[in-house]
Amino acid sequence: MKISLFGYGKTTKAFAHRFGNCDIYDDHFASISKDEFNNTLLPPCEFDPLKSDLEIPSPGFPNDHLLIQQARNLSSEYDFFYDGMPKSVWISGTNGKTTTTQMTHHLLKHINAQMGANIGTPLAQMDISAKLWILESSSFSLFYTKVAKPEIYALLPITPDHLSWHKSFENYERAKLSVLERMNENDVVILPKKYEAYPTHAYVISYEDEQDLAKKMQIDLEKIHFKTPFLLDALIALSIEKIILDRCSYELLNEFKIEKNKLEEIFDHKNRLWVNDTKATNLDASLAALKRYKDKKIHLIIGGDDKGVDLSALFVFMKELDIELYAIGKSTNKILDYAKNVNLKAHFCEFLPKAVEKINQNLTNDEVALLSPACASLDQFKSYEERGDLFKKCIQELS
Repeated sequence: MKISLFGYGKTTKAFAHRFGNCDIYDDHFASISKDEFNNTLLPPCEFDPLKSDLEIPSPGFPNDHLLIQQARNLSSEYDFFYDGMPKSVWISGTNGKTTTTQMTHHLLKHINAQMGANIGTPLAQMDISAKLWILESSSFSLFYTKVAKPEIYALLPITPDHLSWHKSFENYERAKLSVLERMNENDVVILPKKYEAYPTHAYVISYEDEQDLAKKMQIDLEKIHFKTPFLLDALIALSIEKIILDRCSYELLNEFKIEKNKLEEIFDHKNRLWVNDTKATNLDASLAALKRYKDKKIHLIIGGDDKGVDLSALFVFMKELDIELYAIGKSTNKILDYAKNVNLKAHFCEFLPKAVEKINQNLTNDEVALLSPACASLDQFKSYEERGDLFKKCIQELS
């Protein structure tokens, strides 16, 4: 079988390493060459659909790319591995899916559960002998998946994100919900109440908010140490544990440590509070951060690649706060326009170090400096982690 891989990313590299003898097409390849595993690296113009038996794209590979249009046997990595996949839990939504996946794994790793997909380990490197796969599932992977389905699907709230890729919020939403159509009466789905009537044969547990889900799952909120925005993540993880093992391990859950780059609080040499929330790459994530610190004056660093999303609702919310904005990234001018429309004070910074330095001149001990960009980082950084690392480095170097 001749396998063609589209995009030379983490997922396709792992696939090619495992199986070898793949043809890998990427816009960055100007000529034909070989990688260390004897896979052939080719520019897209070399693709011949008549000589390819299977095409698997990297999850984020553009869905309007010519290669996708030419493909005759397109499949996702989920569909490819589905027949040999252990029982699985898929976790998706706009915000919180990484933390929910990590919390769920924390509660279930003792039964030989393994986590992967959009977090950490590509499916090609996962252990098929594991008892359970816990997969953080992106809208990109779900868009390309047409056959595979989980035994449990946990869906966090869906808010606008990745609209430049999906072309509309409706398409983005549909990708997240499409899984339900393939689930059967032995499966369980946990999802926001607004989607409870979406066609599915699975058993549906819908929720309006944290209190509603806790009541339906008979989970004691008083025993959970996590607060908003991590409370819903914790509740869904406990709900999954209860469905599988019929118990809630509160003490074990409370031992879980939130990863870096999410509302990570840092105090500088003057004991002033800076918060690294670089992973807040969309409107809803930044809203959650702002609500957490709404009782303080906020110096907000915002901007980057807005992914085609209208951020005006975020600025309407900020009108009610004591806040100053520091605009960075390729959306700098757009951020300034948003701010002007609602009469918010905003500074042209463009680059993160300049924003930190401007805040340093004004920040007091009863205020908070918050990096919660509401935008992706790839306009200026290799990843949101690199953006967060630079933020922390700048704080350490303050005079």
